[in-house]
Amino acid sequence: MDVKYDFGTMNGRPIVYVRPVKVDDLPEEVRAQLGGVDTLYAVHSIEGERLALVRDRKMAFFLARQNDMEPVTVH
Repeated sequence: MDVKYDFGTMNGRPIVYVRPVKVDDLPEEVRAQLGGVDTLYAVHSIEGERLALVRDRKMAFFLARQNDMEPVTVH
């Protein structure tokens, strides 16, 4: 089977990926603002660009949907 499939949209909305990010992996200027948080959730475009960082997974999905994007989880 040699058929190309565009994974860029779902239900007519662009797909974004939601994944956990350890705070220790973030730049110092970001870590300094977090005060005791161990994990954030990143929202990424299909190209891998980080679009947002939020405190919890539920907020990441809410943020994506409010911006007409279809969130999916990445490990």
